[in-house]
Amino acid sequence: MRKYILTIALACFAAAVLQAQDQHFSQFFASPLTLNPGLAGTFDGKYRVAFIYREQDPYKTFSAAIDLRFGLRNIGKRYKDAFGVGVVFYNDKVPEVGYSNNQINVVGSFHKSLSARNDQFLSLGFQAGIAQRNFSFENFTFEDQFSGSSGYTNPTSEILPENNYAVADFAAGLNYSYSPEHGIGIYAGGAMYHLLEPEASFTYDPDEPEKSEQNTLLRKYTAYASLSIPAGESIRIQPRVLFYNQGPHLAVNAGANFRFLVDDISGTALHVGGWARPVGNADNSFSLDALVAMVGIEYNNFLLGVSYDTKLNAVGTARDKRGAFEVSIAYLGEYENETILCPKF
Repeated sequence: MRKYILTIALACFAAAVLQAQDQHFSQFFASPLTLNPGLAGTFDGKYRVAFIYREQDPYKTFSAAIDLRFGLRNIGKRYKDAFGVGVVFYNDKVPEVGYSNNQINVVGSFHKSLSARNDQFLSLGFQAGIAQRNFSFENFTFEDQFSGSSGYTNPTSEILPENNYAVADFAAGLNYSYSPEHGIGIYAGGAMYHLLEPEASFTYDPDEPEKSEQNTLLRKYTAYASLSIPAGESIRIQPRVLFYNQGPHLAVNAGANFRFLVDDISGTALHVGGWARPVGNADNSFSLDALVAMVGIEYNNFLLGVSYDTKLNAVGTARDKRGAFEVSIAYLGEYENETILCPKF
């Protein structure tokens, strides 16, 4: 087993760095409940189950979510309002150092129909959850453990701090969708995460904050817009842009997705897309971080997407220059028709 000769100060510093910026997914519309609470229930069906996995060494990120859509009993009314509820679980870990971030959120949203055709909605969502973070010391060794002959077998006299904590977390979001049967569809929204900016530090003591190492989980702001433009009977062009900002960190995803309808009867369609990610860094520099390529397929209410991020501005070791691989799987239960209230990838 590999040995890591580190001081506990370095361990705490590494944990703080890992907390500095939230997770992100390149297939952001394939993970709607981590993008905007207002997207819970934004589909014309009964329920949606979604999984997404991202690997960017040394980080491994996984999210699983389920959300349901319920129509309100608008008897005699043409405007079919609805509400959505959902649960999303998120895990981010660095196995080599034993760091793990687990979060579970409950999401609720209300969808107000803005047209008699019920192809235009304004949605408001809210999210509440608990984030639990831990840091395992099993993979760490210290100088006083070295026996001089047989390796790091002696016990350590290091005083190890608390390696587990949990905080409450809240978010809110707004989404607008216009998806006519024929014509250009529009999807736009924004969200604010970490509304109360909780303290996310292994060494923070709320009873003695002046003596604690603080690491505030800064608010994150996201905003996005997407169009769905018909180009013939079986092709749709979907240009899109996503902006998110958290403290000194800023990123933009801009590009397009192309949907090719293969078989109308089985609902088979092919998606091909690509976009670029320029980023703003803590030192006020701005650079093109990555290019993303994606391919996806729809079949009988199942969705499968695969994407790869090619790093452009990576420096340092070969590990730093590696890209990110991402795969998403979703199922839309009792999907009623082709009204698309939210892009699928």
